[in-house]
Amino acid sequence: MQRTDIANPAYFHKVVDCQYACPAHTPVPEYIRLIAQRRYGDAYMINWVSNVFPGILGRTCDRPCEPACRRGRVEESNAQKPEPVAICRLKRVAADMKEDVRARMPVPEPRNGKRIACIGAGPASLTVARDLAPLGYEMTVFDEGTQAGGFMRTQIPHFRLPESVIDEETGYILDLGVEFRGGERIDSMKALMAQDWDAIFVGCGAPRGRDLDLPGRQEAAARIHIGIDWLASVSFGHITSIGERVIVLGGGNTAMDCCRSARRLGGTDVKVIVRSGFEEMKASPWEKEDAQHEGIPIINFHVPKAFVLEDGKLVGMRFEIVRAQYDAQGRRSLVPTGEPEAFFECDEVLVAVGQENAFPWIERDCGLDFDKWGLPVLDKTTFQSSVPHVFFGGDAAFGPKNIIEAVAHGHEAAVSIDRLLHGESIQLRPAPMTNLMSQKMGIHEWSYDNDITNDLRYKVPWAKAEMALASIRVEVELGFDAATAFKEAERCLNCDVETVFTEVACIECDACVDICPMDCISFTANGEEAELRQRLKAPALNLAQDLYVSGGLKTGRVMVKDEDVCLHCGLCAERCPTGAWDMQKFLIKMTPAGPQSRDARVAPKQGVPA
Repeated sequence: MQRTDIANPAYFHKVVDCQYACPAHTPVPEYIRLIAQRRYGDAYMINWVSNVFPGILGRTCDRPCEPACRRGRVEESNAQKPEPVAICRLKRVAADMKEDVRARMPVPEPRNGKRIACIGAGPASLTVARDLAPLGYEMTVFDEGTQAGGFMRTQIPHFRLPESVIDEETGYILDLGVEFRGGERIDSMKALMAQDWDAIFVGCGAPRGRDLDLPGRQEAAARIHIGIDWLASVSFGHITSIGERVIVLGGGNTAMDCCRSARRLGGTDVKVIVRSGFEEMKASPWEKEDAQHEGIPIINFHVPKAFVLEDGKLVGMRFEIVRAQYDAQGRRSLVPTGEPEAFFECDEVLVAVGQENAFPWIERDCGLDFDKWGLPVLDKTTFQSSVPHVFFGGDAAFGPKNIIEAVAHGHEAAVSIDRLLHGESIQLRPAPMTNLMSQKMGIHEWSYDNDITNDLRYKVPWAKAEMALASIRVEVELGFDAATAFKEAERCLNCDVETVFTEVACIECDACVDICPMDCISFTANGEEAELRQRLKAPALNLAQDLYVSGGLKTGRVMVKDEDVCLHCGLCAERCPTGAWDMQKFLIKMTPAGPQSRDARVAPKQGVPA
């Protein structure tokens, strides 16, 4: 193997698993350390730069960072399965406990004469506005709703996300001089393109919920509701009650929000019925757990067949019972079990079987190309459409995803728009800014706490059930208090503080090998990666994680470290008699829109996921 190039921005970025997995590349360990120091405002601002909505995401994020968390791979406990650091809930701590940060928001530069329209006031459009307004662009955000937030406001129930949090964090963006035209629906892309806009960003989401064309659907239409439309009506107060017996169809997060909302609006017998297996449901594991915690059963492997009416009134649904069957390639199909059809009584049905894009306002002869699924044809790096000055992002780009994905799209689209309007190629993407800084404060002292706590993941307290289920607006999760936040923050392994090896200082005494608690350091002859992984002190079997390989040592051997299970505890550096090992904090910052992203020397981005 070749000597590892630690100057490559992607190398240590990948080692910081949580940040690498975050679509917006939030510096997770950095803000968690600040929370442990009770510097909540600083932690919030680090989040704000990357993910824009710390308070919202601290309650609703799909948490791609947590499955990647190293703690979940190295922790051992007989009491429960290893669990990652509660990264998402610590983000909420920063938002809830911060001081007033309005004075820390950017001051917009003088207007530069460029006008940009953003369609939809959801997370993607607001991120574009947040990135470009401080640079002097005249940003105008259109939305048919009267308040900013998009689906964050209309699709996420208030018991999960209070309106006050949405108001605060959308307000920070609008206060940058962004014009919000609420209650103004765009009905024609041609008409919009005919106006004097230098660029247009479409972030209108995936506004149409899928329906089920089954027998009885039209006859029982008054008692059958499309999930996302029903949630919006609940959010605006147009719907305040529901029948006692409710069936929710679907296995995604929208279905979980529907069933929990129905429980609060009067449903006493609420059940979720899904065609797939429980483990295959698209809903996040914690969303399923929360629904079950509230006494809502989830019935799987039931395929809906018909809505049943008596005397013109909906009384239930019929389902075919199926099982999963896999072919030689591992592809799944659902096959009938042969059991009699199941019947479940109900008064109302909420259909939450998916969402799809709908662009009835975009004329198909306006120059924009669409694929066979009705999605715009886009460059997946720049988010540019077939019309050079029109960009898409969020659910409107590649179909329904989540808030943090929409934020990431907004950041990249803002870079593209900024470069385009400065006459530069948008295919050339700015490289991230990186830095390595030694944490040495003495021979055996570091500027961070490297003591590894054995504490298990702390539970977030909930409001009492009788209060939480009595109102659609009572927030269920109460969040960590300061003491618990500190203890949870201490579970972080500081994966951004890297073990940096200097081979010329090594005397091959093997002291680091002896002290390493994870047996992840080996001194051995070099070789091909597949063979080398097998003969390390502890075989490195996780191919998704790199090997850190040094140059040749005096004996001809090389140092090989398995990045997969390293605790970043610093014991190797503390034991080393020559200082060949050092603990250095790695900082990566994705280059935002602005002068830094317009450096003519930038090259195509490689190795760092968009």
